[in-house]
Amino acid sequence: MDESGFDTVCGQTLSRFWEILDEAIGDLADVDLESGILTVKLDAGGHYVINRHGPLKQIWMSSPISGATHFEHDPTTGGWTGTRGEGNLAEILADEVRRETGVAVSL
Repeated sequence: MDESGFDTVCGQTLSRFWEILDEAIGDLADVDLESGILTVKLDAGGHYVINRHGPLKQIWMSSPISGATHFEHDPTTGGWTGTRGEGNLAEILADEVRRETGVAVSL
């Protein structure tokens, strides 16, 4: 994937996550997307930072539960897969959000 394609796919992913999370847990967290960085600050504590890393064409996530993880785009599924076998970004984030807030989200 070239840089333009990465920027498009990554931007769409982060925008979708922001829209879904803001709608679902906006009363329980401060959810912001600025300059390609998605932040989720949970009212009960905990802070997520999810952002693009252009040089490696990855999305990086910092989580209060799973720590720092890196994900590469899988063109077959359209998802983002952990570089060290962690699984799918959308599934991991949705599971952690549910565990932290009690709200089920589908990313």
